Amino acid sequence: MSAAEHLEAIRAALVSRLQAVPEIGVVHGYQRYTANLRDMPALYTSEIGGVRQLRGWYVSRKRTEETSRVPGAYAVTHEWEIRGYMALLDAAQSEIVFDGLVERIREVFRGEDALGGLVGSIVFDEEDGSQAGVQAHLEPVMFAGVLCHAARLSLRTRTWFRSVP
Repeated sequence: MSAAEHLEAIRAALVSRLQAVPEIGVVHGYQRYTANLRDMPALYTSEIGGVRQLRGWYVSRKRTEETSRVPGAYAVTHEWEIRGYMALLDAAQSEIVFDGLVERIREVFRGEDALGGLVGSIVFDEEDGSQAGVQAHLEPVMFAGVLCHAARLSLRTRTWFRSVP
């Protein structure tokens, strides 16, 4: 498998994990854009409980680092960002619903260290090698003209490869 194919397999596995979360909304494997801001909400809108709502996510690679500490082998570490948006609706206590979604996403990655064997490690702390978990930052934002809850989740994947002679 080429490096590009491996990268896309990791991305697909991350998207698949997200799609397994109940009521997650729409999930994209890349950051979606449109030239017309009025069309943007439709890219992130899904039907939840019979109601259409802006509730969408995307997965994006933010950084890649290649290291070699052992002759004949190297490690590739990808830093991933998962961004999510959900329309804010105070009367429905949407912040509580969104917090629950974020925790279910964190849980779906907890305890699964290798994405089914696709990577050597998924969540780790660089300092001591311990499990670090999916990190989350949440805040309200204006997204595509809609007041939303927003989450920025981050995780890293690491894969070890043998150098080709």
